[in-house]
Amino acid sequence: MAESERTRMAAGQWYTCLDDELEALRATARDAVFEHNTLPPRQRGNLGPSLKALLGAAGTGSRIEAPFHCAYGFNIFLGDNVFLNAGCTILDTAPVRIGKGTLLGPNVQIYCAEHHRQAAGRQAGLEIARPVEIGANAWIGGSAVILGGVSIGEGAIVGAGAVVTRDVPADTTVVGNPARAVKRG
Repeated sequence: MAESERTRMAAGQWYTCLDDELEALRATARDAVFEHNTLPPRQRGNLGPSLKALLGAAGTGSRIEAPFHCAYGFNIFLGDNVFLNAGCTILDTAPVRIGKGTLLGPNVQIYCAEHHRQAAGRQAGLEIARPVEIGANAWIGGSAVILGGVSIGEGAIVGAGAVVTRDVPADTTVVGNPARAVKRG
């Protein structure tokens, strides 16, 4: 039996996103995100019901402001009291784990998918999924971009607009494009 594209994606292997099963999963996520983004805020609460059910985990007190976008949802794991401000996008082709008490500013983007380097591979829909881990009590400034395969340590700060292409140690502040350390501790 041939290995499914979803299995390849989960294993961190090259897979094609042009797959009926993956498209069906993305459609489910789009429906959950639509509900979350269009419910009146008092009715929605911290998370729209369908989005909360879709996420891999949503800790107590975690909140996602609308609008929000994700690719699959089931690869997103939020610790307790995580806050995602308006406009955040998580392309969760791989697990995205956000530790308790972490704050994401408006329009933060997390991209786990990396497209093929060759044009023919991109035309075939080839991607590889790389996980992202953000430790507890981190602060990710508005419009920061975090690329797949990156770990951000506990208590770290990512400045607004930074593009994080490699790991950030705990209790370190990074800024710029590409992000570089400006302060430790």
